Amino acid sequence: MTNRSDNRTNKIVLTGITMALIMVSTMMIRIPVPFTQGYVHLGDAIIFLGVLVLGRNYGAIAAGLGSALADLLSGYAYYAPWTFVVKALMAFVVGLALEHMEKKGQKVGDGRIRASEVIAMAFGGIEMCVGYYIAASLMHGNWYTPLFSIPGNIGQFIVGMILAIILASALYKTPAKKFFEIK
Repeated sequence: MTNRSDNRTNKIVLTGITMALIMVSTMMIRIPVPFTQGYVHLGDAIIFLGVLVLGRNYGAIAAGLGSALADLLSGYAYYAPWTFVVKALMAFVVGLALEHMEKKGQKVGDGRIRASEVIAMAFGGIEMCVGYYIAASLMHGNWYTPLFSIPGNIGQFIVGMILAIILASALYKTPAKKFFEIK
């Protein structure tokens, strides 16, 4: 009984830490996107890493809350509700894709980043691009202006994938590996 309780406590603590890391990495470097009032950042790397560590559900909570808090604290409060939904879904999609691939017998994790993780992250990145396109279209009242945000969002999630792969590969070689949901 204690072990199960300790595991849940660890999960909650890691979710809070991941949420804070997502918030800080999102706020740390912001590159404004002209026309859309949005910005490109490094938070996606921690979102992807967070899903590998926390799994689908806790990863989605950390991604949604951490990203929305970054918007609130950075002067982008009008984006915060959209960001919460888009980033939580992004993490959920990555986790769902990883679970699906694992059920199909594809190797996931095991100390090396595999194509399955990259494909899952790409699915999450595509969801993010589509989600922000829809959100910006509704916010701006047209379907053309948000097209300018798509290249930045694609670049953001590709850089995020690369950084997450580097970080996960390094962490898999340490005792921190025991905290990964995707092993």
